[in-house]
Amino acid sequence: MRAYLTLVRRELGTFFVSMTGYAIIASVLLLLGFSFTDMLAKLNDDPHGAQAPMTELFYSTFYFWLILLLTAPVITMRSFAFEKWSGTYETLMTTPVSDWQVVLAKFTGTLLFYILAWLPLFGCIAVVRYFTLEPTIVDPWTTASTFFGIVLFGCLYISMGCFASALTRSQIIAAMNSFVIGLGLFLLSLRRLVPAPPADWAAKVFSYISLSEHMEDFARGFVDTRHVVFYVSLTVFFLFLTLKVVESRRWK
Repeated sequence: MRAYLTLVRRELGTFFVSMTGYAIIASVLLLLGFSFTDMLAKLNDDPHGAQAPMTELFYSTFYFWLILLLTAPVITMRSFAFEKWSGTYETLMTTPVSDWQVVLAKFTGTLLFYILAWLPLFGCIAVVRYFTLEPTIVDPWTTASTFFGIVLFGCLYISMGCFASALTRSQIIAAMNSFVIGLGLFLLSLRRLVPAPPADWAAKVFSYISLSEHMEDFARGFVDTRHVVFYVSLTVFFLFLTLKVVESRRWK
């Protein structure tokens, strides 16, 4: 456990030894600002929308999804690819730690940074709550469930990013592969927008894997265990694939 925690601190610290981590947090802050500006504009255009929790408007903004889709590829691209490029990968893998500890530590360290980047969201919500006269616009439970959904989304996409990073020495290629995989999964959420509805079984499948529907439920305060199982299962699956890629060095 001590070795694992040491690796987690090492991974988290890599974001702050250069300008990379600060640039990512600044970018997230900027996009959050755009998202809240868009959301407040919708509230001004439709005062009746204030009867619903603010998170319902927030999750439907373009910038919200842009943050979700871009953050994970950017913060995971260096996890394994940079180690291989810089020549520290073999040194890391010859230390007295198991492969699964390395994979899990990199995942955990990156996830902690992801959560840290999203923390300003609470500040934005607090500001809106302070200045609004409508008490229902900021509901503690829907805020918590929305953030829980954001964390689950991050777990899945960070595990995808770790897998993509483990496959290559190039950080750019790792980020592109991670983004393509994540975008492909997200685009499946748009299947319900097609006018011609699919078969019943297909409709259920697309509904089950629809990230937008999942986030819609979280934003409304509904925590469906099926959504939790979906994200946890896929996260474990991609971490397992990452572990197998890391272990494959022994076969060469």
